[in-house]
Amino acid sequence: MDIKAEALKKHYEWAGKIEMTSRAKVKTKEDLSIAYTPGVAEPCLAIRDDYSKSFELTRRWNTVAVITDGTAVLGLGDIGPEAGMPVMEGKCVLFKEFADVDAIPVCVRSKDVDELVRTIYLISGSFGGINLEDISAPRCFEIERKLKEICDIPVFHDDQHGTAVVVGAALLNALRVVNKDIEKVKCVINGAGSAGIAIAQQIMRLGVKDLIMCDRFGIICEGDDGLNDAHAEISRVTNRGKLHGTLADAMCGADIFIGVSAANCVSQDMVRSMAQGAIVFPMANPVPEISRDDAVEAGAAVVGTGRSDYPNQINNVLAFPGIFRGALDVRASCINEEMKMAASYAIAGLVSQEELCAEYILPPAFDERIGKTVAQAVADAAKKTGVARI
Repeated sequence: MDIKAEALKKHYEWAGKIEMTSRAKVKTKEDLSIAYTPGVAEPCLAIRDDYSKSFELTRRWNTVAVITDGTAVLGLGDIGPEAGMPVMEGKCVLFKEFADVDAIPVCVRSKDVDELVRTIYLISGSFGGINLEDISAPRCFEIERKLKEICDIPVFHDDQHGTAVVVGAALLNALRVVNKDIEKVKCVINGAGSAGIAIAQQIMRLGVKDLIMCDRFGIICEGDDGLNDAHAEISRVTNRGKLHGTLADAMCGADIFIGVSAANCVSQDMVRSMAQGAIVFPMANPVPEISRDDAVEAGAAVVGTGRSDYPNQINNVLAFPGIFRGALDVRASCINEEMKMAASYAIAGLVSQEELCAEYILPPAFDERIGKTVAQAVADAAKKTGVARI
């Protein structure tokens, strides 16, 4: 099957992948009076008197906005908000199918950070959570930070944190396969955009101490000229040996390589230079930094990619539906670091010691346990950290 041609054909047939359905049936005059005027005035007054009732008397409690400005859509780049709509609709389908969360695509015609923040804040009262999607770095960091300061519902940039949660889970289990201590490994991340920086933060919270970040210019080092704010911040906690050089220099002797960068930028010689029992996660899509077969041939012990046609697919769908389900279930005010860590551990824990091997470090996307397991872990973490409101 030609996937691209078939996808275009199906999108013409579907004319949209989601639709609205009514929970309230209006078949009689009495139904109309209860669902709409005059009866609807009573829940309106109840919410006026107690804002929290908006989560009980409307569908807000289960509804997430999937919001983009269209500046970093998949690997297509800045194609505009309307062109990003099929991706946002697809994300909404995944929310519903994997966690029974109602999601609404919102595509905003602005690249201005403050305008985006203001727009999203102004509509936030309609939702129980905000999922930011496909917004270019470094603007995405500032947008998320500012929204978290003013919104009273969870704001989550999935390209950052969803990816980081699943990579964290994959790394926990890959280290079990090669029998290495997370606090003693050397890790290299290539790609210092939104996903790369979030992955770095997540795996450091999980225990990684020795971490080097690289971008297209090579190793990022504290004090380098021209670092943007996000790079400067991450440089203060990574590359403590102050190494300079290329990606090849960074990978020499490394235990772990994580790629969220560009196709074919890693050679077999670079993998051969890594430590024995190397873990390689080339996740550039659709073409990874190095193919799985080439990485294995070069000596990698465990390989995970973003592709579904190879073992160990590192896919955000393992994380974001359950994370939002858990946050919504306890009406969390935010999704904090403890909740993200709980999600990583929950996903990793779904692979038993008997199942665990080099080609099976993550549960498959259609494992029906994932959504509920992640949701429960996230909800428990929200309660423990005091951000749950029910």
